[in-house]
Amino acid sequence: MPAFLESERLVLRPVAASDLDDLVALDADPEVMRYLNGGRPTTRESVRRRVLPRLLREYPCLGTRGFWAAEPRGGGAFLGWFELRPLDDDSPAEAELGYRLNRASWNRGYATEGARALLRKAFTELGVERVTANTMAVNARSRRVLEKAGLLFVRSFTEEWPDRIDGSEHGEVEYALSRDEWLRRYGD
Repeated sequence: MPAFLESERLVLRPVAASDLDDLVALDADPEVMRYLNGGRPTTRESVRRRVLPRLLREYPCLGTRGFWAAEPRGGGAFLGWFELRPLDDDSPAEAELGYRLNRASWNRGYATEGARALLRKAFTELGVERVTANTMAVNARSRRVLEKAGLLFVRSFTEEWPDRIDGSEHGEVEYALSRDEWLRRYGD
């Protein structure tokens, strides 16, 4: 499958239906899911019916998908996925950045590297004007990735969730980066 994006150590390629087993394994790890649903594994049927179709969706305003499978450059195992999808289906102006990597990939700089590569592509090729990302306030690792990728803290907020997750009482945080700010700091 052709790559959407390559960085120094990563290849981001379109998610495929054949990734089902890897997606099930990813969402079955309690540590991976800790800040998403409290660590409960997602059933295979739910991944097949709900998660996979979301990851396969095309976004015409971007001219591409919003989710990509991550693999080591030069081939290798499924590491997880990255997200850069428009907040409005009809406009690429604002997009959400996200990632979910398997535990074997943690603490290796992959999340930061993939996020930086997606920011560059968003601002130089996809017509995105602002990228946002949210995480739980207590998710220090994810917050650090967003900061290292160059996003700036915007605000703290709370939302009502159907199920309580440890740490959810501290709320969520939003980070963002505008194209103008990215060009000032990192532009070519």
